[in-house]
Amino acid sequence: MVLKKLISVVIPCFNEEENIYIVYSVTKKILDRLSKYDYEILFVDNGSADNSRREIIRLVHKNKKVKGVFLSRNFGPEASAQACFDYASGDATISIACDLQEPPELILKFIQKWEEGNHIVVGVYTKSEDNFIMTFIRKMFYRIFKKISNMDIPVSASGVGLLDRKALNAIKALPEKYRFFRGLRAWVGFKTSFISYKKNIRNKGKSSYNFIDYIKHAERGVFGFSYLLLDIIIYFGFVLVFFSFLFILVYLLLFFLFGNPIKGSVTILISIVFFGGVQLLAISVLGKYIQVIVEETKSRPVYIVDETINIS
Repeated sequence: MVLKKLISVVIPCFNEEENIYIVYSVTKKILDRLSKYDYEILFVDNGSADNSRREIIRLVHKNKKVKGVFLSRNFGPEASAQACFDYASGDATISIACDLQEPPELILKFIQKWEEGNHIVVGVYTKSEDNFIMTFIRKMFYRIFKKISNMDIPVSASGVGLLDRKALNAIKALPEKYRFFRGLRAWVGFKTSFISYKKNIRNKGKSSYNFIDYIKHAERGVFGFSYLLLDIIIYFGFVLVFFSFLFILVYLLLFFLFGNPIKGSVTILISIVFFGGVQLLAISVLGKYIQVIVEETKSRPVYIVDETINIS
């Protein structure tokens, strides 16, 4: 008897009680069509405050192929994604969103690309229901991130996609705690394919992600994958020193030739404000990198599990 390969579909969720059963039903119908494979559906509840946990437990008791992991509190989106990968046991792991913004039908396309020999398959959305401002900011971030990190991440790459066991083990083996999954997925390499899709509007409920969360998420990418800001501080410092030295020479020359042509109080005030602002900015950038170092040296786990159900 030949054992079937196992497909793990992982679904992180936070306050998604209205969507859990819907995404389960749609996903199960798709997976039941894959006679060549066995499958499991893994829900990771990231400390939901609603009845998401109850809904997941109900599905676990209904279907033995459904598994549940419940974190002790909300540890952020990167933590729930990491928990999904840690507890997935399949030969290939497919991550999808609980709010159905990414159509579950992508599962079939992901598996097809995997069968063609790709280790990583990434979902790239061509159209989003987000407002113009958020779409513009997101595109600008990924363009800048690509320039400063040398990581080839498509502008509209999403977190959904497929990782085969080799790629998944490589990402899991990375020891860092300050994680930016899209960057790590690109960093490990392997043969990668991209699937384009149209991003849907959210099925039910309201997203808990706000603008501040996007900023914090972007910080993970910038400070975790690029040292450009530190380089800019160094080069800018050299430029300031050079021009400051020239200014001193010119000022002394004018002083000896014409007396005191420049009012000292104005010069001092401008210099204090300018150099003070530069120093504050430089210290802030250094502080963010030190924050990353502190987070890594603490060696705290990315998340803590409260309970698992149907997981051996």
